[in-house]
Amino acid sequence: MITSIYAAEEARRNSGCPEQRKDLEELLGSVEVVPTAASADHPFFSTVKLQDKDRSILLAAISAGATHLLTGDFQHFGTYYGENRGVLILPPEDYLTLRAE
Repeated sequence: MITSIYAAEEARRNSGCPEQRKDLEELLGSVEVVPTAASADHPFFSTVKLQDKDRSILLAAISAGATHLLTGDFQHFGTYYGENRGVLILPPEDYLTLRAE
């Protein structure tokens, strides 16, 4: 499992209580943290329209060679759930269902 520096920082900002922050740091210790890609000129974005902050997350996944991008951000990524353009974008529960099959 991997995450980007940007995604890790965003998760830290959004964690509420100290227990959540502790759990997050423990989880981050067990995943590879990859750099956030700088360029949004990837050909993927000729058909995928995302805000810059979400492009960063997707570009990090593409650059790291991820096969899946798990996100609960339905507002921004929901249109692209289930599409595979080098990386399969899914909500976490769908990924877990696939893994259980």
